[in-house]
Amino acid sequence: MRQRLCALLLVLALSLTTLTGCWEEPAPEDGDFIPTESEAEEPAPESKTVLPTDFTLPYASRQTLDPVACPDGMQQVVGSLLYEGLFRLDHQLEPEAVLCGDYRYDPEVLTYTFTLRSGAAFSDGSAVTGEDVAATLRRAMTSDRYRARLYQVSSVTASGSVVNVRLSSPNAGLPALLDIPIVKAGTETSLAPIGTGPYCFTLEENGAASLTPNPHWTGGSLPLDRICLSEAADRDTMLYQFTSHDIQLITADLTGADPITATGNISYQDADTTILQYIGFNTQRPPFDQPALRAALAAGIDRSSVISAFLSGHAAAAQSPVSPVSPLYPHSLDVTYSYDAFAAAMARAGYDTGVERTATLLVNEENTFKVSVAKYLAASLSAFDLKIEVQALPWEEYTAALAAGDFDLYYGEVKLTADWDLIRLVGTSGSLNYGGWSNAQTDLLLSQYASATDRAAALEALCAHLRQQTPIVPVCFKSTSVLVQTDVAEDLAPTMTEPFYDISSCVFHLREAS
Repeated sequence: MRQRLCALLLVLALSLTTLTGCWEEPAPEDGDFIPTESEAEEPAPESKTVLPTDFTLPYASRQTLDPVACPDGMQQVVGSLLYEGLFRLDHQLEPEAVLCGDYRYDPEVLTYTFTLRSGAAFSDGSAVTGEDVAATLRRAMTSDRYRARLYQVSSVTASGSVVNVRLSSPNAGLPALLDIPIVKAGTETSLAPIGTGPYCFTLEENGAASLTPNPHWTGGSLPLDRICLSEAADRDTMLYQFTSHDIQLITADLTGADPITATGNISYQDADTTILQYIGFNTQRPPFDQPALRAALAAGIDRSSVISAFLSGHAAAAQSPVSPVSPLYPHSLDVTYSYDAFAAAMARAGYDTGVERTATLLVNEENTFKVSVAKYLAASLSAFDLKIEVQALPWEEYTAALAAGDFDLYYGEVKLTADWDLIRLVGTSGSLNYGGWSNAQTDLLLSQYASATDRAAALEALCAHLRQQTPIVPVCFKSTSVLVQTDVAEDLAPTMTEPFYDISSCVFHLREAS
């Protein structure tokens, strides 16, 4: 979807930290006023786009571009053009081999053997070795960004063009976790480590920084012979440069917690992510120790209304804790929202007697999009005996209440891993299992999925069980957005981590310098 926002205020929300160290999430008020035909103003004339002479990205010259250690945001955008992983995630959030030529998994000894693609080379011309890959993965195991996803990896060794990854527990979906960008071993202390991506970092004679084509990249032709880099020491500087079209592209979470306004001719394109928003229950105390009530509330959520009215379309509805774009998503389990079905489910749960009972839904107050969603859900689900009140808390109080189990329900957000490992979320003693859900059948199905050859069937069985027991209620998977100066770029097809995915198919429009 490529939509144009011409001469309008655009709310940009940049990534913050969430429950799992991903991006955290202010929002339209409930029931936005829509003018009638007689009240609507005449549309403003579209302003003419002035094309730039150079395509320019922001970067912070004093911060590292090392993909393992760099901060979120603009450094990662630049880094996506400099580095590649063993795999990358495609538009279905499935792993696609890049530096990996072949691999095999031995479940008996819990070891993956990865053989590098023949001819893989860094931008300096040196061959990529197994030790280069192993060195990056070992650093990733202790990094803030990647250590949570690599919790099962016990060791990484290499010999020649082969990398061995040993696990502490089964995971038949490990390649989906190995989109970690690889840098040449020994260059990681440089502000711009050497990589294998389509471009390489260049300091020009005048001291300006730019990206120039990597002569050793074999992924296709490149649409730009030079990408300029503009110094942006902080986010405010970056946003000013984007508004004034000194830079042409940034990424943003448009339903995030920290809104900033920008003006100008701006287009955006969304990319699907693994970021789940959901309702969690305290399953250890009444009334949400009753599976029938939890399941009834799941039936009362009109997800399409949530997304269109409160998330501005920047999400995809999901009834299972798997992105609906994934080929593993169990579409056969989905049911169409029906108020009558909700009413019947509440009656079966014994909540249509006229005897009211109250519960409190917690949400963090910093994200007004999430607060608006929580208020809408609370109102929608309070149609019968159960009356839900919303309590918006500061982030520290919100997370403390979850950790202490001091809540009835909460509206949460979590960045799942692309292997769809749900152990931390719904497994007994899972680090994100704030509701205290403990169920032997759940743990068995989690284990069976982790080691399954037929991962789709195993995940469907797990999701069917979760649908029946309802320890959590998935609502949607958020999108991230790539924002670009209008008419400058065509055929951008961003993914969750690559704004320039399939860059060889992109077309850029620039004007000649006068």
